[in-house]
Amino acid sequence: MKKYDLLIKSGTVVLENEVCVIDIGIYEGKIIALKSTIDTSLAKEVLRAEGMHVLPGAIDIHVHFDEPAREHWEGFDNGSKAMAAGGCTTYFDMPLNGVPPTITKEAFLNKKKLGNEKSFVNFGLWGGLVPGNKDELKKMARQGAIGFKAFMSEAGSEFEFSDGLTLYEGMKEIAKLGKVLALHAEKDKTIKELQKQKEEQGLTSIRSYLETRPIEVEVEAVKEALEYAEQTGCSLHFVHISSKEAVDLIVDAKKRGEDVTLETCPHYLLFGEKDFVQIGALAKCAPPLRSKAEQEKLWLSIEKGEIDMISSDHSPCPMDLKKSNNMFEVWGGISGGQYTLQTMITEGYQKRSIPLTKIAQLTSTAPAKRFGLYPQKGSIQVGGDADLTIVDLKNSYIVKQNRMFFKHKHSIYEGYEFSCTIRYTICEGEIVYEFDTNTFQQPINKSRFVQQIENTNVR
Repeated sequence: MKKYDLLIKSGTVVLENEVCVIDIGIYEGKIIALKSTIDTSLAKEVLRAEGMHVLPGAIDIHVHFDEPAREHWEGFDNGSKAMAAGGCTTYFDMPLNGVPPTITKEAFLNKKKLGNEKSFVNFGLWGGLVPGNKDELKKMARQGAIGFKAFMSEAGSEFEFSDGLTLYEGMKEIAKLGKVLALHAEKDKTIKELQKQKEEQGLTSIRSYLETRPIEVEVEAVKEALEYAEQTGCSLHFVHISSKEAVDLIVDAKKRGEDVTLETCPHYLLFGEKDFVQIGALAKCAPPLRSKAEQEKLWLSIEKGEIDMISSDHSPCPMDLKKSNNMFEVWGGISGGQYTLQTMITEGYQKRSIPLTKIAQLTSTAPAKRFGLYPQKGSIQVGGDADLTIVDLKNSYIVKQNRMFFKHKHSIYEGYEFSCTIRYTICEGEIVYEFDTNTFQQPINKSRFVQQIENTNVR
């Protein structure tokens, strides 16, 4: 009888505190051995990883797979394939863009069922906080909601933004539940006033859009949310932070003892407002892309440990929603979930010498710890899930449409050359993606819905 289902042989393995050449023995979806050498005769299957790096599978806590009803935008099938091809083994789907949005127990359970039927990798689900649904929060928490998401500005769909009272009362409830509130932090009132001024003058260009969402709009919202969190004791996570000033506010709050984390996104680290002007509507997102100087400040914050994690905010749509000359009407979202890990290895490790251990922390370990999946997920260790990605750092990868696995083959990343290639993605011991054969393997009769280890007993 074989001791291992899968043996990964001679890979350069990125552990939490070191990088070393070792073998990884996997049995029934778990890592059961990390040794300098393991006899290949003990394994049912051997994957030779000489000359390649093995990292913990990425955990992307911020994607938009638009089921139910908008799978023609994106769905669990295409979206999770893109995740797998990018080395991501766990993602958290946001509660908006599907119809209905995930703001009730019934909607939550329906989306969970769809994910289990279709997803190629592990997933978790955010519930939504909107005006009038406070009583649903506990119900969704009991069904396994990873946390809750709210918008401080209009979301452009059926998902209503939260005014001050909704936020404050919602935070009190979420604090009682021991959950985290994720926030899109932009001040709605200021955005609307600035946009009204532009539209009254007939100004609807990219530059006009940028001017309605300055850094100050993000900073205002972060300040307000931090004040509410301090008063309510609610744990916060700020999504897609785009400015150093907002980072600094959150860092100061941490020093005061607030339970708060933040993410930034690869598109803020790779692209800027000049790219937006050149590329056009494909690069529209909210908050918008910033200046080159602001981008460099974000990289410095990463190097200093001020940014907790990197998430994609993969937010796809059909191409016809990107075709208006009125930038206020164009759908705001970037298709990029497939490229997060390659961005961080190329731009972080290979260009800026950020250690691979730090890259793994940003893309896997930190999200796992923040959202109660560690040590089961988020690092390579004996007893943990065999969620891994094998990366070739010696061969570059140019983003082309024929290898975009999300539904609509358009992206700001098209044509970008990464200095590494994702060769394999392994989810709970199963090879779910292989680059050379361009194939995916979906689990049969197996739940991919992740359960938190911490805070599982909802109060």
